[in-house]
Amino acid sequence: QVQLVESGGGLVQPGGSLNLSCTASGMIFSMYAMGWYRQPPGDRRELVATITSKGRPSYADSVKGRFTISRDNAKSIMYLQMNSLKPDDTAVYYCKAFTDVASWGQGTQVTVSS
Repeated sequence: QVQLVESGGGLVQPGGSLNLSCTASGMIFSMYAMGWYRQPPGDRRELVATITSKGRPSYADSVKGRFTISRDNAKSIMYLQMNSLKPDDTAVYYCKAFTDVASWGQGTQVTVSS
């Protein structure tokens, strides 16, 4: 049974930084692509970034140049380094494993506000 646990969310001022983590268990982490999604208040869940099993990243246009996705296959952890945060980045952030049946974490709240 795949389990994904996000951590690292919180309240940050505009222009600040946060580093999210997604710890995976119950899967061979190194075999699967992973992704970060977010759901702003009252809005749909949207793709933020993905990373292949080999570590190739891809980003939504809205976060390019500000966010960095990475993974540590030895530790079964995926990261999202978020810099230059804006109020529009406020959302619940979810990690996803592109396993045979997609798996999701429970989410972590990120609030960007002064």
